[in-house]
Amino acid sequence: MTDRTESIESMEQLAAAWRTMVLDRDANADVRDLPGIAVRWADCRFAFWNCVTLTDVDADAVLVEDRLTRAADIMRSKTHPGFLWLFEDLLGEDVRAGVRATAERAGLEYAFSGTGMAGDLLPVADPSHPDLEFVRVTTDEQVRAYADLNSRAYGFPLEDGRDGILGSALWKQGVHAYLGLRDGVPVTCAGAVEAEGRLFVALVATDPEWQRRGYGEAVTRKALHEGGRATGLTRATLHATEAGAPVYPRIGFRPNSPVHFFGLKG
Repeated sequence: MTDRTESIESMEQLAAAWRTMVLDRDANADVRDLPGIAVRWADCRFAFWNCVTLTDVDADAVLVEDRLTRAADIMRSKTHPGFLWLFEDLLGEDVRAGVRATAERAGLEYAFSGTGMAGDLLPVADPSHPDLEFVRVTTDEQVRAYADLNSRAYGFPLEDGRDGILGSALWKQGVHAYLGLRDGVPVTCAGAVEAEGRLFVALVATDPEWQRRGYGEAVTRKALHEGGRATGLTRATLHATEAGAPVYPRIGFRPNSPVHFFGLKG
C-alpha cells in the first residue's frame, strides 16, 4: 500500500470503529457521513466518543476552511466537548502548513497530536510479562477498571471514562479487551475490535504510576493475539498518542499519517 492509501485507510478505520463504539454507547447517537465530514458523536462525558473528522482527500484551502467551519458548528451544537480529528496527509501539501491558523479562524484550537499506524502483522505470539497476569474483560467490574485506567492515563475525571463504557455489552463480548494485573490489581489495558476486515486497537492505557515498564506493549500484544486468533484477520490498525507511538513499531506497526486533535475555543 502507498503511504497515501494507508492514510486514507487510517481515516476510514476511525470512522468504522468509532461508529461501532459510539452506537454502543448510545443507539441514538449522532452518527452521520456528511460531505467531507464524518460525525461520530455520543455526546457523553467521555470526550473520545465525541468525534468529527474530515474525509476529503486533497481538498484545497477554501474547501478545508469550509469543512472546519461546518465541523466547529456541529461541535458547538453538542452538550459535551469532544475533538475534531485531522489526518494531515489527507490534506493538500499547500494546505498543511497553514491548517492550524485555518482551524483557529473556524473557532477551533489545537489540543494534541498522534499518529495513525497499520501493519500486516497478525498473528502475534501469545505474550508474557514477568509482572503481569492477563484477563479478558467480561464483567462490569472489569469494564469499570478498564474505564478508570483510561481516565487516569489521559487525565480525565473517573466519571468521564465510566460514562463512556460502563454498562457496555460490546466491551465484554465484541471487543477483545484485556486487563494486565500486577499482584491482582489492574495496571494496564488494551482492546481490539474488528473493523472492515482489520483488527482495530483502541483505548490502550497504563496507570501513570506503572508506565515505562513495557506493560502497554505487553497487553496490546495480548489483545492482538486473542483478537487475531478469534477473527483470523492479518492486518491491524490503531491511532497512537505521541507518548505511545514508540511502542507500536516494536510490535510491527508502521506509522502513516500524523493526526491532529482540535477542540472548540474556550
